[in-house]
Amino acid sequence: MLAGTFSARAYSFFDTLLWIACLNLLWILFTVLGLGVLGAGPATAAAHILVRRRSRGEAAPLLKSFTREYLTNFARANALALPVMAVAVVLVMNWNYASLAGGLVSELMAAATFVAALFLAAVACYLFPLYARYELPLGQYLMTSSRFAVRHLAGTAILLFVSAAAVYASQTLPGLIPFFSIGAWLYVTGWLCDRFFTANDESVTDMAAVQGSPVQDAAVLRPMQQGAPVA
Repeated sequence: MLAGTFSARAYSFFDTLLWIACLNLLWILFTVLGLGVLGAGPATAAAHILVRRRSRGEAAPLLKSFTREYLTNFARANALALPVMAVAVVLVMNWNYASLAGGLVSELMAAATFVAALFLAAVACYLFPLYARYELPLGQYLMTSSRFAVRHLAGTAILLFVSAAAVYASQTLPGLIPFFSIGAWLYVTGWLCDRFFTANDESVTDMAAVQGSPVQDAAVLRPMQQGAPVA
C-alpha cells in the first residue's frame, strides 16, 4: 500500500514537472510569435486558463488547448496586458531617473516608484488568474485585482514572495528560464490565486447567507462565470 502510494505520488510529481516544462516552452514560443509585446498577454491568459483547468482535474491536450485559448483571448488579453506593460515602462524610467539624480526629492521619488512597482507586481499576479476564472467587463479586471491586492494582504505577500523567488532562481540559474522558471511561476501563482478566490467566494456566500440574501456561487467554469465578489 505504501509503495503504491509513493509510486502514485512520484508519478504525479514528475507528470506535473513535465507539464510545467511544456507550459513554459509554449509560453515562450507563443510570446515570440506575438512579437513579444503582443504575445505575452495572450500567452499568459492561455497559460492561466489551462492551469486552472488542471487544478480542477481536467485533462486536455496541452498544445491544442493552449493554441485555442491564445487565439480566442488574443484581443482581450492584450487589452489587459498592454496598460500594465506601459505602466511598468514608466516606473522603470522613473527609477532610472531617480537613481541617477541626487538629493532628497530624487530619494523620495525612488521610494515612491518602488512602492508603486510592488503594487503593480501584486496586481499583475492576480490579473490573469482572475481573468481565467471570472467573466467580467474588461475595465473591471484591473480594479478587482487591485482590490484583492489591498484587501487580501497575506495572499498578496505570498504571491510577491513566490515571484521574487522565481526571479532570484532565474538569476542564479539562468538555465531554468527556457524550461521551468516561467511555467513554474505561472503554475504556482495560478494555483494559489484559484485557492484565494475560492476562499473569497465562500466567505462572500457565507456572509450573504447570514444576512438572508444568498448569492450564486461565482466559482464555476467559463462561460458560466459570474462577476467576482470581493470580501
